[in-house]
Amino acid sequence: RNLPAAIAVGAFLGFSLIAILVFAPYIWIGVVAIAIAVATHEVVRRLRDGGFAIPVVPLLIGGQAMIWLTWPFGTTGALGGFGGTVLVCLIWRLLGQGLKTAPSNYLRDVSVTVFLAAWIPLFGAFGVLLIYPTDGWARVLCMLLAVVFSDIGGYTAGVLFGKHPMVPAISPKKSWEGFAGSLVCGTTAAVLAVT
Repeated sequence: RNLPAAIAVGAFLGFSLIAILVFAPYIWIGVVAIAIAVATHEVVRRLRDGGFAIPVVPLLIGGQAMIWLTWPFGTTGALGGFGGTVLVCLIWRLLGQGLKTAPSNYLRDVSVTVFLAAWIPLFGAFGVLLIYPTDGWARVLCMLLAVVFSDIGGYTAGVLFGKHPMVPAISPKKSWEGFAGSLVCGTTAAVLAVT
């Protein structure tokens, strides 16, 4: 891992997001919309490699609906977009193999699809909802600071003190010491940011 390059890229992205939040906060909606689309597509690609049949088109379109419907309708728009996405995904997956044969692994695939729709775009929509109040830029900044310092604390504590792996079969470099550093730094940053 090229640490100086990672720090430079992180600093550039961080300053760009701060500038957007302070000077043009509604651009945050577009930033989240793009990030949600990329993240959803990446997870769908990984799931398809594992043999899952995920309806990507309605999931991507529905994810954008969840994000953008928050602008005029707030939480109702996000939840309405989620409900519509789930319904279209259920039908899309059912018709994906045609009506002549019973769909294989239907329940498994739609369960994962509904989980994915909640995990990435719906949670992203709640990140967008933070920007609408007059102090919205500060709310989003507090959230971002907690995430950034959680990562910094976890990485630093893991590199310096990491001796006890959490789950070696899944992620051999993640340690309990890194987890503790992540928890302490993220919580401290969040508390300091809101005071």
